[in-house]
Amino acid sequence: MRIVVIGGTGLIGSKLVHALTEHGHDAVPASPRTGVNTVTGEGLPEALEGAEVVVDVSNSPTFEDAAAREFFTRSATNLLAAESAAGVGHHVALSVVGTPTLAQQSGYFDAKLTQEKLIAAGPVPHTVVRATQFFEFLDTIADSAAVDGAILLPAKGIQPMAAADVAEGVAIAALGDPVNGFAEIGGPERFTLPDLIRTALIARGDKRPVITDPAAKYWGIDIDDDTLVPGGAATFFETRFADWILEQAATH
Repeated sequence: MRIVVIGGTGLIGSKLVHALTEHGHDAVPASPRTGVNTVTGEGLPEALEGAEVVVDVSNSPTFEDAAAREFFTRSATNLLAAESAAGVGHHVALSVVGTPTLAQQSGYFDAKLTQEKLIAAGPVPHTVVRATQFFEFLDTIADSAAVDGAILLPAKGIQPMAAADVAEGVAIAALGDPVNGFAEIGGPERFTLPDLIRTALIARGDKRPVITDPAAKYWGIDIDDDTLVPGGAATFFETRFADWILEQAATH
């Protein structure tokens, strides 16, 4: 099966291309590095020629509200039109667990929600995979919550997962039939944000204190205890956080 992976040279995309190729599929990475730009449309018709499935794991290069909205709106619009013209049978997109709630207070997540709505209203059968936060981004969460040398976080739930498992979940969706809706994926363990980030910082020798603060926000957003946690119908993958930390230590 010929599968074009938009954002196929990034963190998730490169793992996805590798996994699909290992299973005998013709997985084609497409990104500005390979001459394909979904925002301008450059290279899209050529890249999608003969594709049966297109997977979009690309992300806005910035979290700034207007820029993110422009990226996701133009990218989704151009991509869906090119897929329709090329006869693509399945559009798969990676999104985020909790997007509808997060979008109420965040321009970036509102842009992601706009992307989801464009896909739902578009001409191509689709599956939107909503994933929980990646282990690989926990340091970034810590930095975003830093105040005067400490990390301030609310004691809210989170169920993160390894990027490799995200890629596997997206691959499963790509090889399956379109659900014309959402599929949620997450990790095997639920944590509170302060406990998770504290462990992540200790593992890399970061001595900044992590303080539980009921008034603290997540990326500037007030969240509930279940905002970042997938529902009971989600698919849960097996990589545990402690095992991932040990693997990272061994490889670095």
